[in-house]
Order: sequence, then C-alpha cells, then structure tokens
Amino acid sequence: EILLRHPTLRIAIVEKESKLAFHQSGHNSGVIHAGIYYKPGSLKAKLCVEGLHLSYKYLDEKNIPYKKVGKLIVATNPVEVERLNDLYQRSLANNVPDVQMVDQAKIKEIEPYCEGLKAIWSPHTGIVDWGLVTQYYSRDFKAAGGDVYVNFKVAKFSEAPDRVDYPIVVRSEKGDEIRARNILTCGGLQSDKLAEMTGCSSVPKIVPFRGEYLLLSKDKCHMVRGNIYPVPDPRFPFLGVHFTPRMDGSVWLGPNAVLAFRREGYKWSDINLLELIDALRFPGFIKMASKFVGAGMMEIARSALIPLQVRE
Repeated sequence: EILLRHPTLRIAIVEKESKLAFHQSGHNSGVIHAGIYYKPGSLKAKLCVEGLHLSYKYLDEKNIPYKKVGKLIVATNPVEVERLNDLYQRSLANNVPDVQMVDQAKIKEIEPYCEGLKAIWSPHTGIVDWGLVTQYYSRDFKAAGGDVYVNFKVAKFSEAPDRVDYPIVVRSEKGDEIRARNILTCGGLQSDKLAEMTGCSSVPKIVPFRGEYLLLSKDKCHMVRGNIYPVPDPRFPFLGVHFTPRMDGSVWLGPNAVLAFRREGYKWSDINLLELIDALRFPGFIKMASKFVGAGMMEIARSALIPLQVRE
C-alpha cells in the first residue's frame, strides 16, 4: 500500500525464515472475520469491518480461492442468550454486514447438526489460506518495485558512520547489511526483542501461548458447513472452542490456549529454557496466571486429554 501511494520509495522486507508467513500468518485457522466482537467505535472494530470488504475485494481481483461459509455464534442456555443479545447489539453498532439473530429453526436450517436456543448469524464471515494470500502480497510488492530478503535474521541495528542519506544499518546474523532511512518492525513473536535492539523498552513483552486444534474425522466433516462458535465467556480472553472448516475440506476443532515453552513452540517438546524463564519471570505473566489459574489448568488438561476438548 505504501508503494502504491509512493511509487518512488525504495522499500525492502527482511524475513528471518526461508519464506514469508512461516509462523503466525501461516499458523492460524484461516477465518476472515466480520468485526462482531470488538468494542463499538474502537479502531479494531473499524479496521476489522473495513478489512472484511478489502479482503474479499483483493481475493476476487487476484482469483484467490476462498469460501464465504458464514459463522454461527450459538447460545445453549438462558445466560448465554443474554450475552448473545449484547453481542448482537455490538455487531449492529459495528456495522457488521447482514448480521442476524436467528432462532432454533433457522439454526437447524443453517447447520442441521447444531443444537442451540438462539444464535448470531454472520453470512459474510469466510475462510481462506492466509499463507497463500501472503504469497500474492509478496508478488504484488515485488512487481511494484519492492524487495524481499528471506533468511535475513536481524542481529543488530546501528547508526551508519556517515549518517547522510541512509543513517540506519540493519545487520543480519550472517553479516549482511541493509541501510535505511526509516524502519517499521512487524516482528510478531520477536517484536519485543527487536524493540530492545533499538534501545526501546522490553515492555510490552511477548509471552507465547500455543493454540492447539483437533482434526475432525473425514466421515464427520459433512456435519459442519461453516464456522460454529460458542458465546464467549466474558471472564476469559478467549472466544472458546469452535468448529472451523478449512479450504482443503477438513474441519478443525479448537483451539485451547496453553503456555508455549519457546516463542515458536508448536509442540510440547519444543523447549527453550531461556525463553521460558524469561516469560515466567515477567510480572505481567505472573499477574495473569494468578487471575486465571483455574482456567489455565483446564486448558492444560484439555491439551493432555482429547475427550475434554471434544466435550467443550
């Protein structure tokens, strides 16, 4: 977008892995969200709804495959119905397109195997492979004159000796250098480390949590047409365990949320003691863990015992 607005600029992207979207951008459920949950008037609400329309516009322009499967947020008891009504008013305030409150009969029409008292139906929520979308972004970026350097793990920021046109030096672990006038850091799980390298505060600090999904049996995938979510519990910062169809025809069930033992730890066996100790000592984590100790133990149990996650 910056290159399209300012085509004379020279912009480079540096990526520490061998390809783009190697971590968070390529490790998500692939949902195109519609902006239901966010506080009305907030920047998140505004950008999510705008992003929904812009995403579909881009996908159509580039002929990138996606599915507009919709999303049900289902209330299964009277307490959840109350929360659902509040969430529905929020979605209306956020201008979520064509959002509806539906009854049991309509739930069955949309998702024949789903049981619930009432539900929010968001027909424009969709799914896509964001890793594939990132590849298209990269092609467009290069076509507009941008450069992408992979296998470039940033080791140091420093000032250039002459400090004239390009005063900032970005050096990789291999010793490669790029000079720049301005730098934007979008480092994901390493963003606080990059901030520290520039002399900024290490707070806010990244404390990595891993979301684990189960794969629905192939002979059961026909039972789920679109995204099926529970009504979120306001006590916890999660949306709850949900069904998510994928572009390959599979269906995911999850996620839970468990502390990862390294920043890019996708399995229990992925351990980095220094990163783990750094996370455990962070006051923000200690405060959060003490507040949600019960929920945290349940998340660990659901990770270890599959039937618990299925029941949830």
